[in-house]
Amino acid sequence: MEKIFLVYSHTHLMDEAFEEDQQEVIARARENGVEILINVGYSKETSEQAVKLAQDFSFIFATIGLHPDECNVDEVDLSFIKELAKNPKVVAIGEVGLDYHYDSTHPGNQKNHFIEQIELANELKLPVAIHSRDCDMDMLSILKEHPIENGFVMHCFSSSVEVLKEMLKLGAYISLAGPVTYKNARQLLEVATLVPLDKLLVETDAPYLTPEPHRGKRNESAFVKYTAMKIAELRNMSLEELAKAITENAKRFYHIDSCGGT
Repeated sequence: MEKIFLVYSHTHLMDEAFEEDQQEVIARARENGVEILINVGYSKETSEQAVKLAQDFSFIFATIGLHPDECNVDEVDLSFIKELAKNPKVVAIGEVGLDYHYDSTHPGNQKNHFIEQIELANELKLPVAIHSRDCDMDMLSILKEHPIENGFVMHCFSSSVEVLKEMLKLGAYISLAGPVTYKNARQLLEVATLVPLDKLLVETDAPYLTPEPHRGKRNESAFVKYTAMKIAELRNMSLEELAKAITENAKRFYHIDSCGGT
């Protein structure tokens, strides 16, 4: 794969899908132009692992928090967030939010623990990476009633243009992933053209949501190139111009000044 640009990628390097070749996946990302890699925690264990990995590589940064799937219970222990947030490589709380896709979902518990993590993010002066699935109205309600003081990004945005407009009013950054490359993604194609350039981020969400032409295979950070290529095409701009904007946006959102080698 040709090295074309420098960009950041929301990924899950701790996933068991990378157990056998994590180091090679990281190396391929670097070889293909990933300058900044945001490694996203979604539980206490994966948050700890994300921080540890970030300490080993200067260009990897960590987010910490409990995914909504971890919040389907009455009580959760969030004390690990304050402790891990002391590490300077932690750049956001996330991914946190709401997910109503499954029958086992308990919306009340998810909402309560999402709000608790928003309050923690405000206390810690960190931005928030938000997971939102099949919950648009509740999500918008919470974000309006509990403002996030240091910015937030809608990770892997998959909602309507109408929801997009409401999110932008609240100051959201919008991150698009592999599904924007899918043939049936008509709604996302429009979203990709409407997000203001200074609010746009691009991600992989690896090992999930693999973009074309690798759909059906394990996703990895190096594949962010294909998502960016599709968005650049939709916006009638060069890949280099888009990549420069995305990289600047990511550094601004996550308050990352610079990064280098390992």
